[in-house]
Amino acid sequence: MKNASRSLTFVVLLGLVSLLADMTYEGARSITGPFLATLGASGAVVGFVAGMGELVGYVLRLVSGYISDRTRRYWLLTFTGYTVNLLAVPLLALTGHWLAASTLIVLERLGKAIRTPARDAMLSHATRQMGHGWGFGLHEAMDQVGAVAGPLIVFATLSLRNDYRTAFAVLMAPALLALLTLSIARYQFPRPQDLEPRTVALHTHGFSTTYWLYLGAVGLVAAGYADFPLMAYHFGKTEVVSPSHIALFYALAMGVDAVGALVLGRLFDRIGFHTLTLAAVLSAGFAPLAFLGGFWGAVAGVTLWGVGMSAQESVMRATVAKLVPAERRGTGFGVFHTGYGLAWFAGSALMGWLYDRSVMALVVFSVVAQLLAMVLFVWLARAHNRRLHS
Repeated sequence: MKNASRSLTFVVLLGLVSLLADMTYEGARSITGPFLATLGASGAVVGFVAGMGELVGYVLRLVSGYISDRTRRYWLLTFTGYTVNLLAVPLLALTGHWLAASTLIVLERLGKAIRTPARDAMLSHATRQMGHGWGFGLHEAMDQVGAVAGPLIVFATLSLRNDYRTAFAVLMAPALLALLTLSIARYQFPRPQDLEPRTVALHTHGFSTTYWLYLGAVGLVAAGYADFPLMAYHFGKTEVVSPSHIALFYALAMGVDAVGALVLGRLFDRIGFHTLTLAAVLSAGFAPLAFLGGFWGAVAGVTLWGVGMSAQESVMRATVAKLVPAERRGTGFGVFHTGYGLAWFAGSALMGWLYDRSVMALVVFSVVAQLLAMVLFVWLARAHNRRLHS
C-alpha cells in the first residue's frame, strides 16, 4: 500500500511538471505562426518550420529511447530534454530574425524528443501497481489542463499588451516552475524503477510480434487523424464556425481530452485492449461530422476528436508498458513515438492534399484508417486474452 501511495505521488509530480510545461510550450505554439510573420517569414517558412519541428520531435525519440535503455540515465535525459524544451520558449522574446526564432522553435521540439521516452519509461515503473491505464490517464489529464491554460495566459497577456515578446517572456514563469517541480521529483524519487515490483528479467533481442502489430494499428490511427489546424482551416473557409469560436473549439477538444484520459485510463485497467477498440470506434466519427456537418456537426466532431486524442496520449502509451519488458521500455517508447509521428506526418500531408481535391475523399480515408485499426485492436485483444489464459 505504501509503495502504491508513493507511485501515485510520483505520477502526480510528473503530471504537475507536464501541466506547467504544456502551459509554456502550448502557450507559445498558439502564437509562433503570427510571430514569425512579424519577423518577415513567409507562409512556406512557417509551414516548413512547424513540420520540421514535429518531425524532429518524433524521429529523434527513437535515439533517445535507445540511449535511455543503454545508460539507464533516465533523470539526466529527462532534465536535459525539459531544459531545452522549456527555455527555448522565453528566449523567443529576444529574437529579432525569423531564422533565429525558427531555430528555437525546432529546438523546443528537440528537447521534447530527448525527454519523452525516458520520462514515459519512469512513468511505466510507477504505474505498474496503481494500473498503467489510470496512471497514464491521470498524467495526460494534468498535461491537458496546462494545454488549455497556456493559450489562455497568452490571450490574456496579448489583451493587456499587444506584444508577442511580452507573451513569450511571461511564459518563463511556468517554465521555471516546471524545472523546480522536476527537481523535487528527482530528489524524492532518485530510482523510479524501484516503484515497480521486481520480476525475473527476460533477455530478448527484439520486440514481440504483438508489439509490432500494435504499432501498425497505432500507425493507422495516426495516419487517419486530421490535425486540428486542418479542421480549423475548414471551419474558417466554409464559415461553419466564426474565427473567434475556433479557439473555443480547440479548448473544448483539450477539455474532452483531459476527462477522456481519466475515463479511458480506468476502463483500460478493467477491460484492457478492448478500450482501444472502443476509442477507435468513437473517434472514427469525427471526420464526417467535422468536415461534412454544420455547426453542431462540428461541435460533435471536435468532441470525438478530443476523445481519440485522449486515447492516443494515455491508454496507447499504457499499452506499451504492458507489451515491453521493463529493461527495454525506453527503446519501446522511442520506437512507438517515432512510428506514431512518422505515420501522423505522412497522413497529415496526404489529408491536406486530399482536402484540396475532395473533402469526401479525406473523410473516407480517415474513417477507413480508423476502422482498420479497430480490426487490429480486436484481434490483438483476443490474442492477448488467449495468452493470459493459456
